[in-house]
Amino acid sequence: MGIQVLIAEDERLAREELVFLLEQETDVELCPTAENGEQLLTYYREYAPDVLFLDIHMPGLNGIEAADAIRGESGSKQPLIVFTTAYDHYAVQAFELQATDYLLKPFNQERFSETMQRVRRALHNKKSESKQKLDKLVISTDEKMVVLNPHDIGYVERIDRTLKIYTLNNDVVKTKMTLKELEEKLEAYPFYRPHRSYLVNLDAIEEITPWFNGAYNIVVRDHNKSTIPVSRTAAKAFFEVLQYI
Repeated sequence: MGIQVLIAEDERLAREELVFLLEQETDVELCPTAENGEQLLTYYREYAPDVLFLDIHMPGLNGIEAADAIRGESGSKQPLIVFTTAYDHYAVQAFELQATDYLLKPFNQERFSETMQRVRRALHNKKSESKQKLDKLVISTDEKMVVLNPHDIGYVERIDRTLKIYTLNNDVVKTKMTLKELEEKLEAYPFYRPHRSYLVNLDAIEEITPWFNGAYNIVVRDHNKSTIPVSRTAAKAFFEVLQYI
């Protein structure tokens, strides 16, 4: 499952710029965009995103007030918060609310990339601290229920509406489960989607080789030395994730 992001920004141009930047991140899934603090709270309660990009200056409920309200009602599932503003004197208030980062407008691509690295690192740390790993994974096939150890999975391939789960011993389990459903079941483990049709166990990677046009191939540590693609658009985010495992 990708990083679910909710933007709250009342200025159209800033909102569109932030949407554009986030759409370039292959592991980001955008929720509907809020234009004020009240709308933000409504969308937050509906979508429960992982990350909030909040403009501090909004009509009615401003970003600081909205973040404070969310912190008060989120319980154990606290979202990461990135504040956005044209003014730097709100930094102290932002970090009092445990903001992950503080972006100044107009947005700079290099600075935005640093923010996304911080977001991924923080999400990885949260997942490591709070997720309780399943000992076994139960997979429904057409004929039976198969019990797998997640550590034994090398990679997963989606072909039409069927998932093929390949173990490191090159056994194959077929299921009608969606790739997103399986990804959610495995989110406590170091699995990553380097391509829209594949999910790979990062611990099972033996090497990564350049392919062409900025794409790569992953060589899996199974008996067949299977290769799976890393799409050109996913490559940057993939290598960033590898830094934090």
